[in-house]
Amino acid sequence: MQISLISRISAGALVVLGLAACDPNYQSGISPDAQRAAGGAVAGAVIAKALDEDIATGAALGGAAGALCDDAGVCQRRY
Repeated sequence: MQISLISRISAGALVVLGLAACDPNYQSGISPDAQRAAGGAVAGAVIAKALDEDIATGAALGGAAGALCDDAGVCQRRY
């Protein structure tokens, strides 16, 4: 199945928005790791849906990636 240009652009935009959740100045009352995990799970589910893959697997992988992105050096913690 051919993936449309709009789906690819949407998936790319979600990746960028997911990385924007790494902003250390954003405070919402929950821990930054939980914020990144939630954002990653949503982005992973949407990307999986756009690519016609399993949504639960995409959400699980996105959540894990979001929670661990600062440990991997993608999101740098600033204290």
